[in-house]
Amino acid sequence: MKVTGFTIVRNAIIYDYPIVEAISSILPVCDEFVVAVGRSEDDTLALIQSIDSPKIRIIETDWDMTLREGGKVLAEETNKALDAIDSETDWCFYIQGDEVMHEKYIDTVREAMHQHLNNSKVEGLLFNYVHFYGSYDYIGDSRKWYRKEIRIIRNDKNIRSYRDAQGFRKADKKLQVKETGAEMYHYGWVKPPEKQLLKQKNFHKMWHSDEEVERKIGDANTFDYSNIDSLALFEGVHPNVIQERIRKTNWSFSYDISKTNLTCKAKALKMIEKTTGWRIGEYKNYKLL
Repeated sequence: MKVTGFTIVRNAIIYDYPIVEAISSILPVCDEFVVAVGRSEDDTLALIQSIDSPKIRIIETDWDMTLREGGKVLAEETNKALDAIDSETDWCFYIQGDEVMHEKYIDTVREAMHQHLNNSKVEGLLFNYVHFYGSYDYIGDSRKWYRKEIRIIRNDKNIRSYRDAQGFRKADKKLQVKETGAEMYHYGWVKPPEKQLLKQKNFHKMWHSDEEVERKIGDANTFDYSNIDSLALFEGVHPNVIQERIRKTNWSFSYDISKTNLTCKAKALKMIEKTTGWRIGEYKNYKLL
């Protein structure tokens, strides 16, 4: 069984992406790792080149920032990395630049790939998500955060990155998937407030015109983390690969988890989910086998 990891990255230093930690977290289960490095305004290329592993293979790309409809440029770049994977690969393991897999799931994920390798009906493997917000101590627990997503797919070139590269589809149809039982830690909403604001401005440019971005962001000079609906305390242990980044945290964020900004309807739906595990009306970009 051959496994190839793949990801995309651009301006990782400017926007404070934990891309090295992301790649390093799944490198143990990969035989090779393709990194599509977009032409950047910082030393992102050198950062990726500094990863001490013979598994890393870099392809350099140019992002078409005119593709502003629905974050299409992210899917286009992801497909470039996917297309660079050789035909001998069985599973393609995708990770985004702000995601990290805990080392405790390495054996779990490897076992899932072995288990479903010869079942052609399984087109992808699903991960549960933990979304951190504001600091490394809090996680989002409202319905706004997606709970699951596909991160491992068959090496089938008919499978393409979907919309803004959050997931994948084949001929615009949802993939048939199995659960891995593993969690992916999403740290996209944890970074210094000024870096978060820069990221948000750049992120909105992949969806909207400059005028719309200005209307949404305005003249703020730092990101306001307090504008959130509901959080819970994280009671676990972070992956080893991100511990050094956590130690270097240079901002503070606190939140009273007993208070929420949820509507009555949202509170009721959250309670139903908590007691039954059923998220009413949940969007699922996959078909669970």
